[in-house]
Amino acid sequence: MPRGGDGAAPTRRATIRDVASAAGVSIATVSRILGGTYPSAPATRSRVLRAVRELDYVANAHARALSGSASKTIAIILNSVISPYYAHVAQGVQAQAAEHGRLCLIGTTGGDPDRESATMRLMREEHADAVILVGNVVADQSYRDRLAEYARALHAAGSQLVLCARPPLDAGVPTTAVEFDNAGGAHAITSHLLSHGHERILYLGHKPGFTTSEGRIAGYRAALAAFGVRPDPGLEVHGTLVRSEGYRMMLERLDAGPADFTAVFAANDQVAAGAWQALRERGRRVPDDISLVGYDDLPPAEDIGLTTVHVPHEELGRAAVRLALERENGAAGPGHLMLGTHIVVRDSVRPAKRRH
Repeated sequence: MPRGGDGAAPTRRATIRDVASAAGVSIATVSRILGGTYPSAPATRSRVLRAVRELDYVANAHARALSGSASKTIAIILNSVISPYYAHVAQGVQAQAAEHGRLCLIGTTGGDPDRESATMRLMREEHADAVILVGNVVADQSYRDRLAEYARALHAAGSQLVLCARPPLDAGVPTTAVEFDNAGGAHAITSHLLSHGHERILYLGHKPGFTTSEGRIAGYRAALAAFGVRPDPGLEVHGTLVRSEGYRMMLERLDAGPADFTAVFAANDQVAAGAWQALRERGRRVPDDISLVGYDDLPPAEDIGLTTVHVPHEELGRAAVRLALERENGAAGPGHLMLGTHIVVRDSVRPAKRRH
């Protein structure tokens, strides 16, 4: 037995063999009943479940998977659960999975490619029905080769890889991709500033090589070109997409000398919030002195009246699950879905002041 007498500490964990012995059935029968794949007699099923309760038996996930029973899980792998961006996508995945009777497994990587690979292997071993990878990444050839190999391994095991807010892989690789119009949103918000007479627009928070960042700055540059404004590399400031970096980048720019810009396009709302704080500390008013826009439409954008780009974060997560389950059920759904973005106009932009 797994427990000592008189409340003593457990001597060992109960095994499936213990359950089979207590119920008077074979190990295979216990496995099938717990996996839900065995049309057992009610009396047999009752004996097995009673033994499970009395022995405090916990079924091994790997053993269940090897027996061929459905795992009923969706795995999501993301950089962080603290970031509002990732948290809202994860909420969409969880909500849609719950509607389909699936549980979620969540793994975080901190943006480390090796940790992402290790987490993907773990999710494959757990036999998740689908593995959803979310967010910003350096999509070099090494990354594409690694994911293609993993996608094929998942497919062979009866699962699938879903790329969420990441670009699709090469044709022929068994994946599903759900994106949003990243460059289009950046083009629209930059055009909004340009239509208000701003031509010196500081771009705050570029991370060269990362898919989200490259798409966003491409939209910014394309809008400048469409309005006939010559791009100035000196207005593109490199940095990471967190509030403290927005504060640092803006403060350093203001302290370097007179402002050579009339508006700021912050690469996301967290960067915008940090920039807003720095501007206020240096006596610059938003939007009276400097116009400011962001990207994402996540907290604290609404609280500070920030004009920004709305990204359908929760719908990204929901769509990733829907497409994965449709393809699991044999439906000929799209392998690539692009969701739209739009501007949310609040109170952080004013027409540019004319220079005399």
